[in-house]
Amino acid sequence: MVEVIISEQDDLERALRRLRRKMVRSGLMRDMKKHRYYEKPSVVKRKKQKAAQRRRARARRFHKER
Repeated sequence: MVEVIISEQDDLERALRRLRRKMVRSGLMRDMKKHRYYEKPSVVKRKKQKAAQRRRARARRFHKER
C-alpha cells in the first residue's frame, strides 16, 4: 500500500506529486493500467508467449554480439 503523510505546511499539489511518484515506483500504476479492462485468459496467454519470444530473440542477439 502506498502512503504519503502530509503535514499542515505541505502543499496539496506537492503531496499528490509525491503520491503519484511513489505509485509509479512501486509498479502500482502499471498494474492498474494492465487491469483496466478484462482480458480473456487466452489473450493473456498469447501476450505472455509473445513477450517470451521477444525476450528470447533479444537474448539471442545479445549473445551473438559477444
